[in-house]
Amino acid sequence: MAVTAVFLDVGETLADETAYWGSVADRIGIPRLTFFAGAGALIARGERDHRRIFELFGVEPVEGDRGFTLYVDALPCLVRLREAGYLVGLAANQPDWAEAALEAAGVDVDVVATSAALGVAKPAPEFFERIVSAAARPAAEIAYVGDRVDNDVEPALAAGMVAVHIRRGPWGYLQAGRERAHVRIDSLDELPEALTGV
Repeated sequence: MAVTAVFLDVGETLADETAYWGSVADRIGIPRLTFFAGAGALIARGERDHRRIFELFGVEPVEGDRGFTLYVDALPCLVRLREAGYLVGLAANQPDWAEAALEAAGVDVDVVATSAALGVAKPAPEFFERIVSAAARPAAEIAYVGDRVDNDVEPALAAGMVAVHIRRGPWGYLQAGRERAHVRIDSLDELPEALTGV
């Protein structure tokens, strides 16, 4: 069965989260290098929830600067996917302000599904069931692209989707090689052609 729809994660798939998490470090008064090292340590020991970083430093959770810094390959990839005839969507663990911020960043897709709007977050099976429902097609026709093996690749596989792992961002690098993804890419520039070979 051919892929007819592509859903992408946002953080470290479409958007570089360095500035966002840097602003979080600034707000809690932790030097950025120390903060990022702590985040890497949590990932390396298998921690699923990135919010544990606040416990690590003994501070209350705060939000960073709102907005998204898109990777340079993000918008061109979305355009190419739509030109190729795919239904294109975003499905990610994001807060309620994300949809407007993505639109402001120039993201134009057919479907946007955030955990805040859906009322369920990855890696819950219900999150991926909602993607299938929004796409209105069988799971086997949907490719899901994400940087995390635990939150993106494995639950997409369990849902019967075509799982695509992009190796960028801290989880993308630290979890690389542990995934059973159908497709592995290092850039969204590779995605349209990679999908034709699935």
